[in-house]
Amino acid sequence: MGYKISIEEPDLNHLILQRKRAIFCPEIKLIKASTQVFITKQRLEHMTITHVRKRTGELVAFNAEKITVAVQKAMLALDMKNRKKAEFLTKEIVDSLQDKKSTFLDGIPDIEQIQEIVEDILEQREERVYKAYSLYRRSRGIAREIKQYFKIRDDLKLEVNALKVLEERYLLRDEAGNIIETPTQMFRRVAKAIAAVDNKYGTNSKRTEEDFFSAMCNLEFLPNSPTIMNAGTELGQLSACFVLPIEDGLEGIFTTLKNMALIQQSGGGTGFSFSRLREKGAIVKSTKGVASGPISFIRIYDSTTDVIKQGGKRRGANIGILSCLHPDIAEFVTAKSGKRLTNFNISVAATDVFMRKALRGETLTLRSINGGKIVRKINAAALFDMIVKNAWATGDPGLLFIDEINRRHPLKNVGEIEATNPCGEVPLLAYESCNLGSINLVKIVKNGKIDWKKLRMTTRLAVHFLDNVIDANNYPLKETEKITKAHRKIGLGVMGFADLLFLLKMPYDRKEALRLGERLITFIAKEAQEKSVELGKQRGSFINFEYSNWQKKYPAMRNATCITIAPTGTISIVAGCSSGIEPVFALAFLRRVMEGKQLPEINETFKRELIRRGLYSDELIRKISKTGNIQDIKLPADLKKIFVTSLDISPEFHVRMQAAFQRHVDNAVSKTVNLPKDSTMQDVRNIYLLAWKLKCKGITVYRYGSKPEQVLYLGTGKPIVITTDYAGGCPTGLCPL
Repeated sequence: MGYKISIEEPDLNHLILQRKRAIFCPEIKLIKASTQVFITKQRLEHMTITHVRKRTGELVAFNAEKITVAVQKAMLALDMKNRKKAEFLTKEIVDSLQDKKSTFLDGIPDIEQIQEIVEDILEQREERVYKAYSLYRRSRGIAREIKQYFKIRDDLKLEVNALKVLEERYLLRDEAGNIIETPTQMFRRVAKAIAAVDNKYGTNSKRTEEDFFSAMCNLEFLPNSPTIMNAGTELGQLSACFVLPIEDGLEGIFTTLKNMALIQQSGGGTGFSFSRLREKGAIVKSTKGVASGPISFIRIYDSTTDVIKQGGKRRGANIGILSCLHPDIAEFVTAKSGKRLTNFNISVAATDVFMRKALRGETLTLRSINGGKIVRKINAAALFDMIVKNAWATGDPGLLFIDEINRRHPLKNVGEIEATNPCGEVPLLAYESCNLGSINLVKIVKNGKIDWKKLRMTTRLAVHFLDNVIDANNYPLKETEKITKAHRKIGLGVMGFADLLFLLKMPYDRKEALRLGERLITFIAKEAQEKSVELGKQRGSFINFEYSNWQKKYPAMRNATCITIAPTGTISIVAGCSSGIEPVFALAFLRRVMEGKQLPEINETFKRELIRRGLYSDELIRKISKTGNIQDIKLPADLKKIFVTSLDISPEFHVRMQAAFQRHVDNAVSKTVNLPKDSTMQDVRNIYLLAWKLKCKGITVYRYGSKPEQVLYLGTGKPIVITTDYAGGCPTGLCPL
């Protein structure tokens, strides 16, 4: 059943022509139905406009200040800070309204009539401001159509695609499927549920609730999707990521499968190490049969995920990990060739010994899981070549540098990490879960500079929020609740890093950007840890604090880990910013918002800069949307230098940016090294080796076009079209958390 809504996206030039052809009809007599009194043009000329007719038909008092604010907002988008100019333009607009009041029903203009006159005056007096205002008005018109169709009350004036994502995933519905909350009410629901934890620790939650609410409404900080979906609801499962152990034996395998289903149904993603399962062909003592091996069970897990939607709202996400020393490692490396394991990312747990042997071409001994008998010996370099070849061909497997992960784990005395969450940014012990949230870096820019004071306040507030989530959470498994509360791991990260660089006019692929990234994450990590220490003193340290690395450095610590760089996905769409620390994948494209409906989307900072320089046109945007970048388009050199996209950036620089952040992140960094279609296997090899040498905890590559199910397509001669929920990073869209 197709949608019946009709959304058109006319050219800006066409809109100008339409307005110039608009004809006011002063000779028409208007009838006031309530009294049947005829009001003529002559009588209206002596009246002053006192009211405005809203789109609902409701009459409200006319307020010229609202026009000034709208004009000023368009001017500020172009860095034009001139209140007097905005007031002068407003006076002209009001005068024009007065001149035309006889054309309005009962002498009362409606919103659209006022906006038409605003555009008319701006086009005559300030063409750049007119374009900024007109484009914003156009986007709001489309947003209204979407709101009306899906019956969403948008009380925050969010972007069009943010509204669509909220409708699909976040806003609560009644049993009939009708949306029953506004975006503001959604954030209030979340803020109230999470702040209520303060009462448990003897503090009044009301002030905290307002602080949480304000940060989310202003899109300065957003928690992971399950928290937004489920906080304050009966389900109440708030964690994004879980790691589940898989013990050798049917009972252990299928108990974990059941637990996976419960977690994914509640909105979480799952990570597994299959390294404890005996190899294919091994003797099963109880039945005298032979084992089918870990890959056969990964396929069962994949098929189960196919029929489960996370929280009833999205498909499940998994990662499967196998040790480089497992006898079935070769079969695992090739497990995703073709269209298999569509619900799994896969990664090889690569040890330092394996990496060194691969470089030297030495032999790797693979032993049986039960008993340690030598099953086979292989050349480490040949295995590494196989990993590289398959990553080049399919995007999988990635590498997890498991020794580096465990070396830097603050709880290495408690247990050994074998797996991560689906996107690799949170290494976790068996049954652990983690709660994530991200700071929108776009919101910490003030007058072209980073507002470090605001960043400090937002960081500390976010740590408080995420710590509260641990107590507010309704855990799907008792084992998960026990270990999560024992370690209280949180993962605070950032989103909008690429947009921040655009705002600061700093190219992503320069050393200055590396230094800024490292400075930002160092600052955030320091403030987060200090807040965790403060909470530890007030509320008590996490239970296993005395067994952690922190006990030598701090008197208390509330959270075993604090910092994570997540891919952010749909929350960055809601926030209207770029994903995580990824570069933007395209500056202009079409986004599929409904069946058969596609809307143009342009990077906001790029759009403003084009308007500011008088370069913006619909024709230019259409041209850019075919490739996503501007390197081969006739534009000023400094624009090409600043506004780079993912495929414009060298693979080495992608890795170096990941490493710069990883040095100060106690969990891990999720980042995809996007490669052009013509990249070679040697490029992939170099990336994997550089990531290991720079002490990244993992690495993932994606060569454009290597998977049939990717969510964006370039170079077709037509505009790039992407899905509603794609925000950047890996174009397969398997990391939606």
